Amino acid sequence: MPKAGIIYNDVKPISCRVAAELQDKLSSYGWDVCAVSGSGGILGYSSPERPMCHTPIDQLVPSGFDSEMKFAVVLGGDGTVLSASRQLAPCGIPMLAVNTGHMGFLTETYLNQLPQAMEQVMNGEYEIEERTMLEVQLMRDDICLWEALSLNEMVLHREPLTCMCHFEVAIGRHAPVDIAADGVIIATPTGSTAYSLSAGGPVITPGVSVLQLLPICPHSLASRSLVFADTEEVTIYSASPNRLVMVADGNGGCYVLPDDRVRVSRSRYNAKFIRLQPAEFFHILREKLGWGLPHIAKPTSVELP
Repeated sequence: MPKAGIIYNDVKPISCRVAAELQDKLSSYGWDVCAVSGSGGILGYSSPERPMCHTPIDQLVPSGFDSEMKFAVVLGGDGTVLSASRQLAPCGIPMLAVNTGHMGFLTETYLNQLPQAMEQVMNGEYEIEERTMLEVQLMRDDICLWEALSLNEMVLHREPLTCMCHFEVAIGRHAPVDIAADGVIIATPTGSTAYSLSAGGPVITPGVSVLQLLPICPHSLASRSLVFADTEEVTIYSASPNRLVMVADGNGGCYVLPDDRVRVSRSRYNAKFIRLQPAEFFHILREKLGWGLPHIAKPTSVELP
């Protein structure tokens, strides 16, 4: 019996309804279906009372999900897709992301196209696109206190109402660099169209094997974004006396003390996206972000009355 999964946003009634209908439909076709909430991939935030609040990477996989699963349908917006990527990547399960949210930058299809999409997927008429993920760890001495998978980015920044931060950043074997800024972003190519884009970073096409380092509001005309090979591990030390906050995918995070270090590397796990037709990244940029839209021609001359 073939096996499929469903991950849905349980906050949205439409996602819950479609998940139940889809589970019944797949079951009637002889599929073994596991349906779970995307909340299982939410990392949660630390607090002063609970400075470490996380689940180890491999333990975010939902019960019943394994490498035998052919695919998983993800019903929600980009936040649900980010959460589902942490739940599915350790098992290598490809996901069909269906937009029930707003932007839907990471989704492949819409609800009104779901019947046709499911027919394609069940017939195996699709391609799989793999996206790089980050493995983020908070280290204190030689102990890992917090870890997470991240599809978009890791952000290390100051707490509200604190002064500018100083960071020492070491990329691979290269000499460390000093950055004075409100924070730093380490982003994947997928994350280059998220927070990194808003902070002034470049857009990177998904197939390029690189990461990028981006200072947030740097206090230097020389501090600009840096693109480097994703084979290089990044270590970030805080050179400030204040406690910092680390966030993965805007979803959850932890406090970073002055003697801690943050280690970021390309994960051995990739997020696998089902593509119903060959991926066209520039089309998505144009449709979702308005990139490359044609200019409206101006008149060459104006007749005066």
